[in-house]
Amino acid sequence: MLKINEIFFSIQGESSWVGYPTVFVRTTACHLRCTYCDTKYSYYEGQKMCLEEIISKIKSYGTRYVCLTGGEPLLQKEIFPLIKNLCDMNFLVSIETSGSLLCDQVDSRAKLILDVKTPDSGAADTFNLENLKWASSSTEFKFVLGSEKDFNWSETFCRQHDLFKNFLVLYSPSFEIISPKWLAEKILSVNSPARLQLQLHKYIWSSDQRGV
Repeated sequence: MLKINEIFFSIQGESSWVGYPTVFVRTTACHLRCTYCDTKYSYYEGQKMCLEEIISKIKSYGTRYVCLTGGEPLLQKEIFPLIKNLCDMNFLVSIETSGSLLCDQVDSRAKLILDVKTPDSGAADTFNLENLKWASSSTEFKFVLGSEKDFNWSETFCRQHDLFKNFLVLYSPSFEIISPKWLAEKILSVNSPARLQLQLHKYIWSSDQRGV
């Protein structure tokens, strides 16, 4: 059984799969309390569902793309057999995690989106560097930036761990905190290899729409 906050069908707003119709499975609970979190309702709210119920709901939407998010999905151990079952059924699975918990049990066929927390998040230095061992060519590293301090910190982190050379690195402006233009100019000013990423879903729907 997994405690699920919500399952919904939407447009993927982030990652290299941005724009694809996707089923989102949001798990309940998170051990971090990021300052910019837009899904605080997932900290506690949810209901228990068995894997068969979850998979049946996913199938009902008729798309191959599935994103497991939270909260923090890796807090619940039943997430691992769910990922495996979905991959066995040829779904294209991505899992969004802070990287603070070990990812060694995540099926290698799934796309890991590692959301490395920056200083302005209030959860800096929570990333478990052991997870670099489990990163593959499909793994993507995401940084949500709220200031120049965050930008410089992220650049240093990426270069220290050779992320630019080996992985897709995504820089997102913290929504309504810094402007996309400002971040674009920062990326260009240092010729950073990072890819600018906007949270597409927040531009499609109004701010009162629950996002990813």
